[in-house]
Amino acid sequence: MALAPRLDLRQTQSLVMTPQLQQAIKLLALSSLEIDAFIAEELERNPLLEIASSDAPGDNEGPELPDTPLAAENLGSDQLMNDGDFGTGSEALDTDFSQVEFEPGEGGGAGADGMLGMNGIDVRGSDFGEGPDFDAFAAPDISLREHLMQQAGACASGRQLLLLEQLIEHIEPSGWLGVDLMGLAYRLGVPLAEMEETLAVLQTFDPTGVGARDLAECIALQAKEADRYDPCMARLIDNLDLVARGSFDQLKRLCRVDDEDLRDMLVELRSYDPKPGLRFDSDDAAVAVTPDIFVTAQGKGWAIELNSANLPRLLINRSYYAEMGGGGDDKAANNWLNEALADANWLIKAMDQRQRTIMKVAQEIVKQQEGFFREGVSRLKPLTLRQVAEEIDMHESTVSRVTSNKYLHCSRGLFDLKYFFSSGVGSADGDGASAEAVKAAIKALIDAEAPDDILSDDTLVDMLKEKGFDIARRTVAKYREAMGIGSSVQRRRAKKMGR
Repeated sequence: MALAPRLDLRQTQSLVMTPQLQQAIKLLALSSLEIDAFIAEELERNPLLEIASSDAPGDNEGPELPDTPLAAENLGSDQLMNDGDFGTGSEALDTDFSQVEFEPGEGGGAGADGMLGMNGIDVRGSDFGEGPDFDAFAAPDISLREHLMQQAGACASGRQLLLLEQLIEHIEPSGWLGVDLMGLAYRLGVPLAEMEETLAVLQTFDPTGVGARDLAECIALQAKEADRYDPCMARLIDNLDLVARGSFDQLKRLCRVDDEDLRDMLVELRSYDPKPGLRFDSDDAAVAVTPDIFVTAQGKGWAIELNSANLPRLLINRSYYAEMGGGGDDKAANNWLNEALADANWLIKAMDQRQRTIMKVAQEIVKQQEGFFREGVSRLKPLTLRQVAEEIDMHESTVSRVTSNKYLHCSRGLFDLKYFFSSGVGSADGDGASAEAVKAAIKALIDAEAPDDILSDDTLVDMLKEKGFDIARRTVAKYREAMGIGSSVQRRRAKKMGR
């Protein structure tokens, strides 16, 4: 066969993703906080977009999306999901990325004339006024470094203050000293004795235990502050490795105490904070989680409702568009305005599709896990993303995006949507049982065990089989360790110590 250059004409099919479709898919995986930030950016960029209020002017009014499909769905026990039409274009969010080509484009996904045929879509359901921000009244957070610097400035000056600042710069978030004292003294050209004196000053600061070089020193500083650092406690702190191993007989001989005194010393020991600096670590401030979906019992079925507080109500300012684009001769300005209108229309449509897709997935989850909502975690069934995707005729990747960073609230608490998807183990009824249900059963059995009758993993396997769970001993050990529950030996020691 001769090798020569030639031209071939081939015809293939491929899915091309426009920037607008990429944006719509991206919106699926965003949390409610990320959606708020994204829309805030769009409001700054696009003058035609605005958040509607209850007293929005009439010029902005247009046909709005009915609340019924997005706000609430009544699901009966025999027909838990309404397979109605979820609007044209919703299939565009269901994409298999393995068959996708990305195409750079420009302009909006909708036509310049507003091909969606609507002035604005109400995707919120109801409009609530903003209440006072009580967080604004709270005192500002202070870091551990700032807290220590304030104390250093109040008790030292000159050379000692400079040395204290150097030590504080090397304090770890846990409160421990994260540098070798001799090495630091050598780099600063300071005698080691002077650095030790400065460290002793630092170790008097709040919180007690700051500046410690190891766990024993941290505990000893707190014991001294509590006036509990007697010779017996000192020997106990010097032998923390024996405490970890549970060698109580050896500790009694070393500390020269009886059982009751050792128990009191161990209780005192556990009251100390091994990492006192963490209380000042405010870098990762706790963020309140707001549910995206509410599920409530209604008759024999369930009512599913999207959280209206998480759904911004977007409208297009038609009056502004008419005023700025009223037959002007500036072609570039008119093109920009038309693109802004197309972008605004597309964003509103994408937000509408996002809420409809979330609702559709939530309905199927409630249908598949109805036993959980009625009887609790013991009835949680094994469920995969593929099962849900096949039932609602979407791609598995779409369901994965919908369930990311979304939370569901029901009478049993607040749950991440990913919580309802778990692997399964064998069960007596043949349907399988969720790993979460098995973990809950293991925890319940261990919580109910008597101090003088600690359950081994083999015993747990037998008791679980009586409950209908057919699992191996290594699986029990894996689930137990995943929940942070110690072995039977560790639990027996803990019970003996009175923990």
